[in-house]
Amino acid sequence: MGGYVVTGAAGFIGRTLVARLRAAGHDVRGVDVRADVALGVEAGDITDPGSWAHLIRSGDVVVHTAALVSNLPTLEEAWRVNTLGTRRVIEAAMAAGASRVVYLSSVRAFSDTGFPDGVSEDHPVRPDGNPYVDTRIAAEQVTLAAHASGQMETVVVRPGDVYGPGSRPWTVLPVQMMQARQFLLPAFGRGVFSPVYVDDLVEGLVLAADRPEAAGQVFTLAGGVGVSCREFFGHYQRMVGRRAVLLPTWVALGLAWAKSVLVRVRGLDDETNTTAVRYLCRTGTYSIEKARRMLGYEPQVGLEEGMRRTAEWLREEELVCRPPGTCT
Repeated sequence: MGGYVVTGAAGFIGRTLVARLRAAGHDVRGVDVRADVALGVEAGDITDPGSWAHLIRSGDVVVHTAALVSNLPTLEEAWRVNTLGTRRVIEAAMAAGASRVVYLSSVRAFSDTGFPDGVSEDHPVRPDGNPYVDTRIAAEQVTLAAHASGQMETVVVRPGDVYGPGSRPWTVLPVQMMQARQFLLPAFGRGVFSPVYVDDLVEGLVLAADRPEAAGQVFTLAGGVGVSCREFFGHYQRMVGRRAVLLPTWVALGLAWAKSVLVRVRGLDDETNTTAVRYLCRTGTYSIEKARRMLGYEPQVGLEEGMRRTAEWLREEELVCRPPGTCT
């Protein structure tokens, strides 16, 4: 049996996966846009396999986590990395004789709103004009087409809202915005959040990489529960010592639009925009019954425990203070 190659290996999910596989005694090689010598990750651009394809060996499983995860890039920028890059990874895996490619997509393939509660993998994906969403959907098509044509055995995984130590969108950014008194919740915080602790997601990825019955399938890997945004982000608010600012959606959209204009004018890197606001207004959850049935996937880290671990990491990184509210 071959080893594993992880793209995006220095990122939040990638580095957690690499650590999990190595702890189990597996041979793991990784690539990311920047090398990480301590982690054993080489530098490479996924759209240019010539710089890193030598990492893949016959029989390996390639877990493709690298992506442009942002609402800011243009369609061309997002397509180049998320869609073309995925095809290049599959081609490199084919050329090396890899056994499987696992593509890490996103539940945003269902679109950000308008999907039914408990949505399953049978529900149609829904392009909505957002470059991130649309290029993720296109990358799924590339992945599944490679399997259908017999070019490469593939699996698609759609993670829920992944949080935990190192998560930029669902841990670091919210904490930083709360500390700057810039974090607002639309819909009075009643939007539905679908958290999954990073260790649970990684366990699901390992199952998707190893189980023969996963071939050619799409799996949603979330925490199995939905909570209100007010409840989820309330954990961070208590860590930081800041009260929630709850707004009607139309007010939050207006403020986000105004800030996005300012950000563009000043050329800043800021994810605050109307797309982010609408995402926090979701009313549906994501079913994980297929992953339970076919993979034996079962989340082990509940929200309270996950937030306890996350709080420890935030304090170690000095991103929050002990006790809360004592930062100057």
